[in-house]
Amino acid sequence: MKALQLSSTEADDARRICASLLADLDVHPRVVMQILRHAKFSITMDIYTQVSSKATREALNRPGESLDG
Repeated sequence: MKALQLSSTEADDARRICASLLADLDVHPRVVMQILRHAKFSITMDIYTQVSSKATREALNRPGESLDG
């Protein structure tokens, strides 16, 4: 298979999209870290992962739902 010839910016964008999609699918962050081949967890979470506002709203609703019984 022929390797893709991406610029550094295009490669970073692809990694950011991948990390964000996996986060939205509730894939464990350590698994995302392994997929992206990062040595440090903070690189995956702080630089590459962007959580959607829908995921943020759902996370904020979870504590209230668990208290409702």
